[in-house]
Amino acid sequence: MAEVTNELMLELLRSIDQQIGELSQDFSEMTSELGSIRGHLIATEADLKNICRVLTRQDASLERIERRLDPHQFPENQRP
Repeated sequence: MAEVTNELMLELLRSIDQQIGELSQDFSEMTSELGSIRGHLIATEADLKNICRVLTRQDASLERIERRLDPHQFPENQRP
């Protein structure tokens, strides 16, 4: 079995330190990406809310038009 020396321990610790540094950088990048995704989700939610508002207004407008053009209000020979 190989003898454990201070040099081997130091080399092992340096390797572990390097790996931890890489993991730390990876986590930082992931955190940044998640923040970006969160921003996109918030923007998408706002877009969907705006679309729903527009559709609600158009639906109300269409209902008013349909009430005005109700075919039952005209006699058979005077329909537009």
